[in-house]
Amino acid sequence: MRVLFTGGSGKAGRYVLPYLVKRGHHVLNVDRMPFEHPGVDNITADVTDAGQMFNLMTSYANFGELEPGTGTRQFDAVVHFAAIPRILIQPDNETFRVNVQGTYNVIEAAIKTGISKVVIASSETVYGVCFADGKINPEKFPLDEGYDVNPMDAYGLSKVVNEKTARAFQRRSGADIYALRISNVLEPSDYQRFPEILRDTNQRRRDLFGCIDGRDLGQIVDKCLLKDDLGFQIFNATSNTNMTTMLTREIIDTYYKDVPVDESLGDYQGLSSNKKACTMLGFHEEHNWRKYV
Repeated sequence: MRVLFTGGSGKAGRYVLPYLVKRGHHVLNVDRMPFEHPGVDNITADVTDAGQMFNLMTSYANFGELEPGTGTRQFDAVVHFAAIPRILIQPDNETFRVNVQGTYNVIEAAIKTGISKVVIASSETVYGVCFADGKINPEKFPLDEGYDVNPMDAYGLSKVVNEKTARAFQRRSGADIYALRISNVLEPSDYQRFPEILRDTNQRRRDLFGCIDGRDLGQIVDKCLLKDDLGFQIFNATSNTNMTTMLTREIIDTYYKDVPVDESLGDYQGLSSNKKACTMLGFHEEHNWRKYV
């Protein structure tokens, strides 16, 4: 597929893009900084500029596409990862503006230029624990895509709005638009310092002890690109297991006391469920952190 990918130079994109290229996709990376990788083309653009997004949807990806003399080709799909990636980088209102306006612009341009497959990056922060003021517990475990999300921070709120934006565009267009609630993304270099990472239990608590290897995230994106006719869907993009050596029951008793559990959980089963991605997309985790640590 010919894929326009926004935000491919970020921590997640740096692993998703090579995965997509390896799977045979032709990728144009739209970012403020290029990502140099064989098979990836780059264009610098601002997702908050609607005109630029409309222009890009009908642009050449490289000089080679000039040769046939048949004009520009339509992209088969758009993957939108570009965002301010958390709070405390920009002022909250700017984080909200960039993330919400950027997502609206990208989806609108894709749909109105006839692209019928869009995948957007949502976040585990929509569950309202990660950037909460104080210690906030979820209403239940495991966390699934039907959970009533209600974050209190600008970043998590921007991702909730983006999911609603995606749903609205899907309803009016009939396109396939899938949102991925991505857990804490791990890259291979992270495994070298895992003892230090695991010791930061406060951050792990806020991350709901969730994670996903960037290469497995690439697999999920690829499966989204190839899976048609699901309409609007949300998928938790997360590992099978928690990012700790503790048993799942221990985690709940220690950090989320008295939170009800809706179903029987395995010894190390993740607090956020990836069952929907496994069932509907055929996701099969290949890079669980326990293989490397």
